[in-house]
Amino acid sequence: MNLRERISAATKQAMKDKATDRLSTLRLINAAIKDRDIAARAEGIDGGVDDTVIMAILGKMVKQRRESARTYEEGGRLDLAERELAEVEIIEEYLPKPLSKKEISKAVDGAVEEVGASSIRDMGRVMGVLKARYQGQMDFGAVGPMVKERLANAS
Repeated sequence: MNLRERISAATKQAMKDKATDRLSTLRLINAAIKDRDIAARAEGIDGGVDDTVIMAILGKMVKQRRESARTYEEGGRLDLAERELAEVEIIEEYLPKPLSKKEISKAVDGAVEEVGASSIRDMGRVMGVLKARYQGQMDFGAVGPMVKERLANAS
């Protein structure tokens, strides 16, 4: 069962269970996927987006909600922050398990070797390999500096 089917089945189950908060979040996910499907059709891609794109959408949704929760906490709106974090938990159910620091380090080393990176100029190629292979499993904002450091030491 692909990701789109899992989310659709979960939406139906949430309707049956009358789980309003879960249903609301799942509907937001479906709406984001449909928006991307429409954009893909405009680009000439038929049949909808694949699981890789859906994972990128989910990752972006998680990041947005975490930033919102932090903002709400700073503003003293803990009720809204809790709601955002509850949405994050639901969204993360559909993302692969995040990699540990050790696994990320190993993945970075593997990507550097694969592209034959020898200087900081190869960072884009290394990040491209990592994004293609580990979408949803690592925070690329945090991985970027690791790649940069690894390439700086390789020179």
